[in-house]
Amino acid sequence: MKVSLIRCFHASPELLARRRDEDSFGLKTARRESNKGKFRKREIGKPPVEAAYVPPKPKKTIKSSQDKTVDIFEGMAVVELAKQSGASITTLQDILVNVGEKVDSEFEPLSIDVAELVVMELGFNVRRIHSSEGTEILPRPPVVTVMGHVDHGKTSLLDALRQTSLVAKEAGGITQHMGAFVVGMSTGASITFLDTPGHAAFSAMRKRGAAVTDIVVLVVAADDGVMPQTLEAIAHANAANVPIVVAINKCDKPAADPERVKNQLGAEGLELEDWGGKVQVVEVSAVKKTGLDDLEVALLLQAEMMNLKARVDGPAQAYVVEARLDKGRGPLTTAIVKAGTLVCGQHVVVGHEWGRIRAIRDMVGKSTDKARPAMPVEIEGLKGLPMAGDDIIVVDSEERARMLSSGRKKKFEKDRVRKINEERTENLEPSEDVPKRAEMPVIVKADVQGTVQAVTDALKTLNSPQLFVNVVHVGVGSVTQSDVDLAQACGACIVGFNVKSPPTSVSQAATQAGIKILMHSIIYHLLDDFGNLVVDKAPGTFETQVAGEAEVLNIFELKGRSKAKGDDVKIAGCRVIDGCFTRSSTMRLLRSGEVVFEGSCISLKREKQDVDTVAKGNECGLVIRDWHDFQVGDIIQCLEQVLVKPKFISSESGTVRIEC
Repeated sequence: MKVSLIRCFHASPELLARRRDEDSFGLKTARRESNKGKFRKREIGKPPVEAAYVPPKPKKTIKSSQDKTVDIFEGMAVVELAKQSGASITTLQDILVNVGEKVDSEFEPLSIDVAELVVMELGFNVRRIHSSEGTEILPRPPVVTVMGHVDHGKTSLLDALRQTSLVAKEAGGITQHMGAFVVGMSTGASITFLDTPGHAAFSAMRKRGAAVTDIVVLVVAADDGVMPQTLEAIAHANAANVPIVVAINKCDKPAADPERVKNQLGAEGLELEDWGGKVQVVEVSAVKKTGLDDLEVALLLQAEMMNLKARVDGPAQAYVVEARLDKGRGPLTTAIVKAGTLVCGQHVVVGHEWGRIRAIRDMVGKSTDKARPAMPVEIEGLKGLPMAGDDIIVVDSEERARMLSSGRKKKFEKDRVRKINEERTENLEPSEDVPKRAEMPVIVKADVQGTVQAVTDALKTLNSPQLFVNVVHVGVGSVTQSDVDLAQACGACIVGFNVKSPPTSVSQAATQAGIKILMHSIIYHLLDDFGNLVVDKAPGTFETQVAGEAEVLNIFELKGRSKAKGDDVKIAGCRVIDGCFTRSSTMRLLRSGEVVFEGSCISLKREKQDVDTVAKGNECGLVIRDWHDFQVGDIIQCLEQVLVKPKFISSESGTVRIEC
């Protein structure tokens, strides 16, 4: 006997009523379907919906450590350095142990040199903040930079002030170096002058001059007026927040018009003293030596209003104006002391170079034991050649100098490699529309470091979409055999500016290797010669040009051809009205001024003979591939591909460019 099993579920009347309500509204079914989860039966027949791909939002990256600059100062505590850099105190203490510094407390002060080493180990940039406080603060002479357009008489004006002849020593009569010297006035006061080049290629030198100066003398020729480098000098002075004194030179010339110059300067935003402003204007003549006393009074008055003082005691802070390599004395650095006293025998760090000061000479060449503020001097004893614009830092010992120089070199090399990698990453996947550029490697040699930088920057301005000027090596001194070997290895040309001609053996080696050496002493000639070389090396672009035009006079049809020879052929009988026709060229058919068809020429005959070219005025018959609808009066153009080279353009202001 079968007994059925009955399951009994006990529920309260309230629960049964709730279930009935859920069944009536369909809520229970929906809940059961939703509970099935991943085991739910997939619906058949409906394709899955393909949603559009949305790329993930890029995460906000923290500012790169290479772009961050940390301010440091003497006596900075570890905890303050941690706050400035964003690193933990434990990390800083580990770095201090690695550099050989023992720090017992996080509140212990650090020297500014040790703080710089720690920041460089973290990979940040460093900005030193020096205190101007001292026990002995005395008035100092003003540092005056003479700026203006090329050939406006800047060096001639300084020549008249110090009664020497410097212009005759400069090639071409234009300044191509930054000179620093002291001029003693008749009143007994002294002024330190910086003479900057006026050519467009030396913009970096003018910028350095404005950065270190107290007053800018803006020289404008009375017969020439405001020019591009004049405006650039005004911009540099305003950027450095330096007052300007205007010297209108060449007032002795018949075409001189000082009032026109004043109107031009006023239009550029200079508030001249004659019009109620603060900018003094002095009319001078360097040739006749007139107005020099007025210029001296204006400069001393401006310096007196500025109340220039500097700390005399303590370690010196100096600025590199220029650097050159001497065969007998090694690296020589021209510098201006900003504060403190630079003493012979001190260990210094200049950029990423270091050394012990072996000798200090003034700009006349006289040896001295010390250099005070605003005094331009020439320093001898560095291990390498620094960059123009570097700061000179006095350190306690040779060990500290070596360590600081080594850290800076490592940081410099890391930044250089990072920059190269970034450029490679940018050019990793070039666009198809942008044509590949040819590369022209260049080696630059010049007489001083500042000129090397100026010439390098000027050559880089000749980059074009077709050719990239790649400066692979720069150096100070004449062209050597090692330069020729490097040029042969990378296929470079050598540019020597204002240096001695290479020895005969070096020139012969370069000739045998097919290496071009450009030797110049005037920047105009160098840029012209190099610009023409760039144009020759550029690959150029092919452009379609019309080589000739012909008018259709009659139409001939060739019928009855066999199947092997193809269909019937229509021949256009033409007369060449301009240029010439070539059989290998592409033909363009114009009707009523509009392009109807373009195709290749498969047959060109003159007087029943196949010819390659037909000159102007002659009649011919031609057949265009895949075109049979000729009409009398149509114009047929003969097209040819012409290689067009870029153009080298040099303006009157001295700026150069390559126009493609």
